[in-house]
Amino acid sequence: MTAPEAAHAQMPAPAMRVLSSEGFRLFFPLAAIHAASWPIMWTLIYRLGLPFAGETPPGYWHANEMIFGTFGAALIGFITTAAPEWTDTKPLRAKSLIALAVLWGAARIAGLTGVSGPFFVLTYADVAWPLLLCVYIAGLSWKKRTSALFGFGFWLCALAAASLYIRILFVTGQAAEVQTALHIAGLAMLGLLGLALARITVPVTNLILDPSEATSPFRPHPGRLHIAPGLTAIAMIAEVIALSPQVRAYLLIAAGAAFMDRIAEAFVGRRIFRAELLALAGSSLFAGLGLMLVGAARLGAPFAETPVWHLALMGGLGLGVLAVLSIAGLRHTGRSLGLPLGARIALLCGAGATLARVLPEMGAAPFPPGPPYAAPALLWAAAFLLWFRAYWPFLTSSDDG
Repeated sequence: MTAPEAAHAQMPAPAMRVLSSEGFRLFFPLAAIHAASWPIMWTLIYRLGLPFAGETPPGYWHANEMIFGTFGAALIGFITTAAPEWTDTKPLRAKSLIALAVLWGAARIAGLTGVSGPFFVLTYADVAWPLLLCVYIAGLSWKKRTSALFGFGFWLCALAAASLYIRILFVTGQAAEVQTALHIAGLAMLGLLGLALARITVPVTNLILDPSEATSPFRPHPGRLHIAPGLTAIAMIAEVIALSPQVRAYLLIAAGAAFMDRIAEAFVGRRIFRAELLALAGSSLFAGLGLMLVGAARLGAPFAETPVWHLALMGGLGLGVLAVLSIAGLRHTGRSLGLPLGARIALLCGAGATLARVLPEMGAAPFPPGPPYAAPALLWAAAFLLWFRAYWPFLTSSDDG
């Protein structure tokens, strides 16, 4: 190798080329940026309103942005990284990832304004990207002749259908029905969370128990792996076909109990105090408790549904996303487990933001000082900014490990 060639080989790769080389490198930072910025903007929107929202309450746009914006970007990064690893196939790169990012970003432009009319077509990008992921999963399944990814395909199709339903309701001005559609989309995301936790918890726990990877001391009962997403699917279908409120309430309680059952997997002796295991268990705790309390609210408990939906979605999905971003951000860049301090503080901020959002509206704590929802929004933003600061050097480095 000549001197100029050696010097060129030592030059760092352009950040964009590195970011577009793998799904998690591109979409995990997008998820963090959206998560940090949107709630702060929402506190202003809550006071000022969306300029083009029309008859649709701005709160519904807020829920839509959290589900399809923050959690959507994390989902795209997770699927495009994990699915090829599970099937031993080449991951999506460059143009394919950028095309998904453009679709995701187009819908975020609409979400900032509550846009309607001709430009409302931008929001249909939130239907397109889950469908494209579904096609991607189906292609991998066919290529490898495996049914292992069918669960993810089902939930991605459910998410796309829920997104289409939401947009039809927005266009036709049926604001009263949008809340139910958002609940269906949230349940689809929780179903995906249940599948992801089942896939992630086992190898992470084994790696913590035996870093040499020579043995697999942790082997959960296979019949319990998919109880949470299975019962969540039944609860979601009950919402879709509009069974009685009481039946839907009990099904949500059952789905929540299944998430609570996953917490038992974290009890592996003193190593339960590892941040990775606490984060994964905490995600199940918030998701499960939130769904159970939604069911209780529908059965007459003395609190509203909205705050406890936040417990399930903001807490369960939020902590789950932070856990996945933190664990995968290490493992897929060639680093060993052991979360950086920034990631540990981020997880605490995420849990704190959830409690600050939920407990006051349930009457269990005083409202924080300042404008409505400002304190939980700032804590939530801090969580993802701390993660971003800790992991950005890892994600943009081409010299992993």
